[in-house]
Amino acid sequence: MVIARKKKPVRKKTVRKTTAKRKPAKKRVVRKVTARRKPAKRKVAKKRVVRKTTAKQKPAKKKVAKKRVVRKTTARRKPAKRKVARKRVVRKTTVKRKPAKKKVAKKRVVRKTTAKRKPAKRKVAKKKAKTKRKPNPAFMRPMTLSPDLAAVVGDKPIPRTQVTKKLWEYIKKHKLQDSADRRMINADDKLKKVFGGKKQVSMFEMTKLISKHMK
Repeated sequence: MVIARKKKPVRKKTVRKTTAKRKPAKKRVVRKVTARRKPAKRKVAKKRVVRKTTAKQKPAKKKVAKKRVVRKTTARRKPAKRKVARKRVVRKTTVKRKPAKKKVAKKRVVRKTTAKRKPAKRKVAKKKAKTKRKPNPAFMRPMTLSPDLAAVVGDKPIPRTQVTKKLWEYIKKHKLQDSADRRMINADDKLKKVFGGKKQVSMFEMTKLISKHMK
C-alpha cells in the first residue's frame, strides 16, 4: 500500500501596519575644544660639519716634459749624388742634305678664242594646248522655278548658271548693291519674296535662298 503524503498549507504573507511614527535621526554634536593646539615644529637645517685635518696634504706633482735626447754621431754622412744631365751628342754629317723643293703654283692658261661662242639654248617648256573645261551636266540641267523667282528671272526653265547670271543683271540694272559694302544686296519688293522677307542679304546667303526656289 502506498501512503500519500499530505501537502503543507502555504502560509499567507502578513503585512504589519505601523501606526507609531518614526523617531527623527539624531543631530551630530560638534564638540568645542578649549585647549589650544601646539604649533608645528619647524625643521631646522643641519649645519655642515667641516673636519679639521692636522696633517697637511701634499701638493700634486707637476708633470715634467721629457727632454728630447739627440744622439751625437761621430761619422759624417756622405752627401747624396746629384744626377748630372747627359750631354746631347750631335753627329756630324759630311754629306749635305738637299733643300726641299718649293711647290710652284701653276699658272692658269687662258685660251684666246677669236670666234665668239654661241650662248647655250635654254629649254623651253612646251605649252599645253588649252582645252575647254567641260561644264558639269548637273549644273546644265534646266530647273523649274517658283513663281516668286520667275517674276525676277523669267518663266522658262533654265539651268542654275543662267539663273545666277540673270539675277545679277537684275541687281545691277536696279542698283540694289549697297554703296558702303558692295557684298550686301538691298532687296526690293520682288526680291523680298525670294529672300524670305529679308531687306538686306549678303552674296553668300543669296545663293542658299535662291536654291530653295528651284526644283
